[in-house]
Amino acid sequence: MALVNAQTLKSELEMFDVPCQDEIVLDKMVEQCICSRIQADEMVLEWVAYSSTKNGLKLSMDTLEQFEHEVLNKKKSKPSFRKDDTHNRTRDIHSLQELIKAEEEEDNLLDSYSTPAKGSQKRALTTPEHPQSKRSAALLASPGLLLSPASFSPSATPSQKYSQRGGKGEVVVTFGAVQGTRWVGKRSPGADVPLELLEGSEDSLSCSYKYMFQRLRDVRNVLTEKIEELGESLKSHFSIEEFSPVSLPAQDGITVLGQVCCDSNGKLNAQSILLEAGPEQGGQQVPVDISELNAYSLFPGQVVVMEGMNTTGRKLMASKLFEGVPLPFYTPEIKMEMDEVAEPVNVLVACGPYTPSNTLTFDPLLDLITVIVRDRPDVCLLLGPFVDSKHEQIEKAQVTETFEAIFSRCIESIVDGTKSVGCRLVFVPSQRDIHHHFIYPQPPFTLPNLSKDQAKRVSLVPDPCTLLIDGVTFGLTSTDILFHMGAEEISCGTGSDRFSRILKHILTQRSYYPLFPPVEDVNMDYEKFQCFAQMPLTPDVLIIPSELRYFVKDVVGCVCVNPGRLTKGQVGGTYSRLLIHRSTASEDGKRESPCLAAQVVKI
Repeated sequence: MALVNAQTLKSELEMFDVPCQDEIVLDKMVEQCICSRIQADEMVLEWVAYSSTKNGLKLSMDTLEQFEHEVLNKKKSKPSFRKDDTHNRTRDIHSLQELIKAEEEEDNLLDSYSTPAKGSQKRALTTPEHPQSKRSAALLASPGLLLSPASFSPSATPSQKYSQRGGKGEVVVTFGAVQGTRWVGKRSPGADVPLELLEGSEDSLSCSYKYMFQRLRDVRNVLTEKIEELGESLKSHFSIEEFSPVSLPAQDGITVLGQVCCDSNGKLNAQSILLEAGPEQGGQQVPVDISELNAYSLFPGQVVVMEGMNTTGRKLMASKLFEGVPLPFYTPEIKMEMDEVAEPVNVLVACGPYTPSNTLTFDPLLDLITVIVRDRPDVCLLLGPFVDSKHEQIEKAQVTETFEAIFSRCIESIVDGTKSVGCRLVFVPSQRDIHHHFIYPQPPFTLPNLSKDQAKRVSLVPDPCTLLIDGVTFGLTSTDILFHMGAEEISCGTGSDRFSRILKHILTQRSYYPLFPPVEDVNMDYEKFQCFAQMPLTPDVLIIPSELRYFVKDVVGCVCVNPGRLTKGQVGGTYSRLLIHRSTASEDGKRESPCLAAQVVKI
């Protein structure tokens, strides 16, 4: 299935003269396309057919939910076949493909022993309209060979839409004091930037583990402990004497603690809210009426404290909602000397996929390596997917080698291509990496073929994790929790944008994935989740890539960055770069953000 984005949907809607300028509505349609596994054109056709039966129904969030309930949920999941699929079927041409491959290998062997004649028409396996750039070949001779189109499929050609993209290098988001900022690293190659897992390798997820063996009571114990831990922090912060049982009738106002959940398998709404208490408060569920709340923002799995009345024991009339409290920031045990003299650290952040959706050529990745060679960042944070399970050709099994081999060549190209820069490379896996474990928390990659010199520059970390880079804490996750929570969260009267609300929930719930139950794409192991997916502190910088629009925001003192994805369908996407400095206290003793400046840039 090709990647669906808001721009594609908008252009399809314009073809039918359906106006839509609301990004929230477009994001909702993207969510429905992904959940229903249908393309943008099919989605628009379904909507036009549905709205025409409703006398020209206008496109809005309410009508989309009605459309989802009446059409998408009842639509049977049948395998979709395109007209051009018949041309891609192998059927009885295996021998012909092997013959072509043998001829190509023979030609390559002869070329290696001969000098091409002057004026020879022999060309590489690239389309004539898009020959390989001489500048890229000079910089990336080894990666260019490793990631050539012919190495993946005899028919792989560069994406024309990607090569013809506009706005290359355009800065689309700025944050902090970017005036006069030079985004070229000043450190000499080989200058080591301190980088380590915050909790140490012995207390972090460092290798693969056995999963699918968890028991329901173990899951229940993890959720119960989460309610109790967050309840204690809320109790001490708001000076609450004690919590009352949620289902015990009381004529006076009570204060209750519990986890928000939905009364059915559908989406949470204002009429379907349940509050599930921990065992110390009875362990039961009670419906909640939030009509008296002036402002709220709720999602399934959220641990909250509510004040209200429950005279019958069957429904809680909530009158006040207590928000969560974030953890403190990192403070080094030993104050480092000469903080003012130390050079700022330049960090580049990019998130996969690293290929366009219609071809397995890694042109975007080669362009990113060119950017790294040009800007010379100190640290590169590269998040998956590297071999995307949602890629068209991978879904159709149109590849000629193993996924592990493709991944190994991809990583080797990055390591070799950035050798002259000497920057630290951090690789974070993704749930969409088809060759890796589909489990959350996700263990780090294994790269046994790296040499000792290469291994010094490479850090393989799990998803999620908390890094300490030159005294600054980075929270990293490649799982699209922003999109998952955005589809489930309900709010009213908060006065803040949706991204800020969700980011605040993540920080105050103190978890990299606070949503419960998780979406179907996330296979959660709750025993490991309790150990390795909780935030040990509030990070200085939170890297949270998403299908949703890129941004850089300051939320409760944490700089949250969505760098976007390096490719969006068949066109180029974005990456991010940050300039950080060790956090120092100001003259009045208040904490200052270590993120001096940040940008989101088009590839």
